[in-house]
Amino acid sequence: MDDALRSTALTAHHRAAGAKLAAFAGWSMPISFSGTLAEHRAVREDVGVFDVSHLGTVWIEGPDAAEVVGRAFTNDPARLTDGSSQYTLCCDEDGGVVDDLIVYRLVAERFVAVPNAANTAGVVAALTAAAQGRAARVADASTDLAVLAVQGPRSLEVTDQVLATLGAAGSPATATEPLGVVTVEVRGAALLLCRTGYTGERGVELLVPGELAAPVWEGLGAAGALACGLGARDTLRLEMGYPLHGNELSTSRTPYEARLGWAVRLDRGAFRGQEALVAAKQAGPTQRLWGLVAEGRRPARAGLAVRRPGTDEVVGATTSGSLSPTLGVPIALAYLDADLGPGTQVELDVRGHPTLAEVVRPPFVVRDPKA
Repeated sequence: MDDALRSTALTAHHRAAGAKLAAFAGWSMPISFSGTLAEHRAVREDVGVFDVSHLGTVWIEGPDAAEVVGRAFTNDPARLTDGSSQYTLCCDEDGGVVDDLIVYRLVAERFVAVPNAANTAGVVAALTAAAQGRAARVADASTDLAVLAVQGPRSLEVTDQVLATLGAAGSPATATEPLGVVTVEVRGAALLLCRTGYTGERGVELLVPGELAAPVWEGLGAAGALACGLGARDTLRLEMGYPLHGNELSTSRTPYEARLGWAVRLDRGAFRGQEALVAAKQAGPTQRLWGLVAEGRRPARAGLAVRRPGTDEVVGATTSGSLSPTLGVPIALAYLDADLGPGTQVELDVRGHPTLAEVVRPPFVVRDPKA
């Protein structure tokens, strides 16, 4: 493993557990522990835990905190109340997607944003620029906090059980509504419990001080949560049709191409990229992101040309793909020409095999994280 890679507070634990580690966005991260299929199944059927400490944690605090968040991102933080969160986008001035992320409002003057690892610096820069001349402070705490995602049908009960052994009062996981966020006191320190996740299952994401990462991780494992790596995280998010920055999202794509216009609030004060996004919405996208369900058993992968059946006419390209562990069929996300939509037949070249696929509207697997 390259010594230049950053480690999480749990990297030594992962190595000792025999996890398969690999470089990801400049970090040494676990790709799998017991195998991606077993880990995927645990999250869909029981409970799994992920170390996602490579995610950023950025505080925005002060009287003008909400205004700073609103000027840096596309969604409207004025719609948030204390203890709530929203999905939002950080766009550049041309309307391209720098990152997609969750922003949490703890109280009126205290927000925390959780960007993707490779994009944390870009998000911090956007927030810092928005904070200039305003009564707000932006602080990157990404190296101070571990982020653990507990996901699956039993995730809330298991989380409450473990937090109780560490001294937490009540049942904060089961008591918190989806998209909610609460502060939990354990062992004289505070962690944030967020009712969010990236798998489509009910669950929480815990923002934990580094010194508490090991006790929480070990407690979750002892309570039955299976350690999961980024391989399962990817197949789980793909089954839900959730976009991944670097695959589906980039500065060369607008929210309207990615069908994320619902996370853009144009009817409010100025924010970065607003003018370009108004123009992009008025013009309409030339391509849109859709799902594909292919025939056969050969997994679809990113980077495959999508054609009209029986022709050489390229109408798009896949951005992510896999054999769905839940459905047992090849699934993919792809940008397709705007005249194509659900119900259309297209053709993929899967390692030299022309393969028919149907265009669908994700998710591929219907789950209810609010259940």
